Amino acid sequence: MTGYLGSVPSRPPERSIGWSNALSRRFGNMAGSRAYDLVVPSRYDGGALPLVVMLHGCSQTARDFAIGTGMDQLAEELGFLVAYPDQPRSANLGKSWNWFRYGDQERDMGEPSILAGITRQVMDEFHVDPARVYVAGLSAGGAAAAVLAQAYPDLYAAVGIHSGLASGCAGSMAAAFATMRHGALLTPIRATHPIPTIVFHGDRDGTVASVNGDQAVAQAQPDGEMTTATVKGRSEGGRDYTRTLMTEPGGAWASEQWVLHGGGHAWAGGHPSGSHTDPSGPDASRELLRFFMAHPKSA
Repeated sequence: MTGYLGSVPSRPPERSIGWSNALSRRFGNMAGSRAYDLVVPSRYDGGALPLVVMLHGCSQTARDFAIGTGMDQLAEELGFLVAYPDQPRSANLGKSWNWFRYGDQERDMGEPSILAGITRQVMDEFHVDPARVYVAGLSAGGAAAAVLAQAYPDLYAAVGIHSGLASGCAGSMAAAFATMRHGALLTPIRATHPIPTIVFHGDRDGTVASVNGDQAVAQAQPDGEMTTATVKGRSEGGRDYTRTLMTEPGGAWASEQWVLHGGGHAWAGGHPSGSHTDPSGPDASRELLRFFMAHPKSA
């Protein structure tokens, strides 16, 4: 693959995902280990590129999520690295990230430490721009992404939460199911160091109620004055949506909330070959990348 760093030890086996061959990798620490797929665009020549970490939803695999979101094609088109950590059944029978367990909600503990370790391993192996490292996920992956945004604001420049939940909104599996249906009983704690956040959520989501998207956005807002603008639109596939933009004066912080009217529990604009996708749009993957690339980490 063009641009592969010659100083890296022998290349692990590769397997096809989408348009490309994905490098198979694994990271482990005291909390455990996870395999992940890493896609490198053909334009990679050793120069610094952005990195996007994509966290799949419950019952999905890294490959399935890559196909459904089309993020590989965008990586080739726009020029960024994309990593897909894979949650095994040995860690959760439903292949869900354990966002609802106290031991998996803190910095340098449990799954957050593993996912941050994967991120850093990619940064060590390839030339990644440290100001442009991002994380996004669907459903349980979106909730795990929210946890990472809270726990590692020094590592990630922005976060994308699709059909997910706020960080720390549940502390057990029973509480997780209640929160998914009705939202957190208590207002989730606001981020100490909020990072730019983009949230997508269908208002007819029967798996994770849309109030959870509202709470994820509220958690990411800093204290102080905010400017809000709302735009209504319709995707090419006929999905109506409301997009709300929130910014601090001077542009120090910004977030977006996309409410997908009539949308269910699915990745908006995703490819039907992947699971949990809604091809009617809007194109969440492209909008996610637009938002990410507009928000590098400030110096």
